[in-house]
Amino acid sequence: MADCIDRGLDEVHAEQGKIREHVKDIQEIAATLEPGEKTCADRQEKFQELIDQFEGAEDPIRLHMARVMISFLAGLFVGDGKFEKIKDNLDLERWFRLPKSHERRIHGHRHAGVRIVQDGPTLVLALDAHAAHPRPFTAAELLPYRTARAPLCQRDALNRRKIMRKARSKKKRPILLAELERRYRESPKF
Repeated sequence: MADCIDRGLDEVHAEQGKIREHVKDIQEIAATLEPGEKTCADRQEKFQELIDQFEGAEDPIRLHMARVMISFLAGLFVGDGKFEKIKDNLDLERWFRLPKSHERRIHGHRHAGVRIVQDGPTLVLALDAHAAHPRPFTAAELLPYRTARAPLCQRDALNRRKIMRKARSKKKRPILLAELERRYRESPKF
């Protein structure tokens, strides 16, 4: 088995070298995006140098990197360092089941994502809670919220989702139609 692995690695040795170089390029790009010891202007200058370097390369991967970097350039270094403290807090998103970045930026369009629409009224408060409350919440601080209910608009959105999921299901559709017909017959006539 080890012999097969070694032969396979020998066959792709040249490609792995190229990939390692691309990884180093990506690490250099990422270093220009992270606020740290360098100023925003210095990082922007380094970013532009990398674009020029990649545009002069004959490697199609580096040319593609240059095109992507140019397309992002307009919004990357906006504000001259004023907005560097504003970041996505991905750890909090994972822990609290907050809207994930793909739900906020689904398909690169303005679509907000199903979860934000349905759970948004309560998620927004949880998402921003740490901004107004610098330390972890204590049990005594959370106690008044133990009987809190989701707002009516959120409950209605979740109920509509349940109905629509049943309507799409081939197995549950006849049951749903019978239930909706029963409700219609029992509803007061106008």
